[in-house]
Amino acid sequence: MAVTADQIRDTAIRLDGQIIRTPMLEAPMLSRNLGCDLFLKLECLQHTSSFKARGALNAMLGLNDEQRRLGVIAMSAGNHAQAVAYHAEHMGIPATIVMPAQTPFANVARTRAFGAKVVLEGRNLNECEGTVNALIQEHGLTLIHPYDNELVMMGQGTAGLEMLIDQPDLDIL
Repeated sequence: MAVTADQIRDTAIRLDGQIIRTPMLEAPMLSRNLGCDLFLKLECLQHTSSFKARGALNAMLGLNDEQRRLGVIAMSAGNHAQAVAYHAEHMGIPATIVMPAQTPFANVARTRAFGAKVVLEGRNLNECEGTVNALIQEHGLTLIHPYDNELVMMGQGTAGLEMLIDQPDLDIL
């Protein structure tokens, strides 16, 4: 699964106005301590406080009408769960999120607050996968995978693109 720079640029155009164009600031103390110029991309200011909102939205914009009607499903213990739930609520798409049973209460509560149905299952994401697959089969849901999805990767890549636009002479991204 390979994502190209052109795909990320096209995605940035698609997401323009629907995600927050977060600032990138120099971190002088960290720069001095590390002996380099260090910049921070403030994705904490993004919808749901994470760059994951970019990927979730891009994947959900790729859904057809039937997929939107039937709903989406995701597995995550935190940021991806909240991103899918947030965008599902704003797009009027039913969302089911499968989270490990030991997910911190704050993450579960925030995901539910965005209107998602939360299913607690297993000790980790690997143990959630069986439940996710069963719910897909039973209800025809579309999986918005947290990382194994090109549309998610393209959306998340827009944060890096913004960094390169804001600071074109970066040595390392």
